[in-house]
Amino acid sequence: MAGAPPNPERPHTGRRRNEATHHAILDAALRLLAESDGEAVTIDAIAKAAGVGKQTVYRWWPSKGALLLDALTERSAIQVPLPDTGSVRADLQAVIEATFLGAQGKSTAPALRSLAREAAHDPHLAELLQTFTAQRRNAVRGLLIRGQQRGELAPGADLDLMLDQFYGVFWYRFLLGHQPLDQDAATRLTNAILADH
Repeated sequence: MAGAPPNPERPHTGRRRNEATHHAILDAALRLLAESDGEAVTIDAIAKAAGVGKQTVYRWWPSKGALLLDALTERSAIQVPLPDTGSVRADLQAVIEATFLGAQGKSTAPALRSLAREAAHDPHLAELLQTFTAQRRNAVRGLLIRGQQRGELAPGADLDLMLDQFYGVFWYRFLLGHQPLDQDAATRLTNAILADH
């Protein structure tokens, strides 16, 4: 009709729906791992728990390992903040404590262990896991560089060795479970890392 106002455009909800579905799949994967008691969790089970078809999962992730890594990457950004208090000791200890605590979460711990197992025989996943760990190392390296710039660490401090001390202790204790990853361990590790620098 000539005098009728134009129809208002329908709000675009596709992006919002895709994001909601994406997060639902990530949440379902971590939740099922937390409840699995060490049993394998399949893509079929994850898709069912998220209320989507298996093809929807594979549209975003080529494998279960890639999906778990994505979930952990998103979770680690929330659980392991990178503070800037003006003190390299306080910043490093906060990151170590948050890493120790976050890795032992009900859903995170089984996901990390599953990733470590699967990466041993999946070259693509091993590469993704290396990228994930490199991102975390680079973030903590930035924290140590700030300490150098403030004169808290020697200009020639071996930052790679310091990072290896942190993550070496973390992965060794996390995978073997022979010693705790608690606040006391975080304090002692911070002291050990900074002792000669």
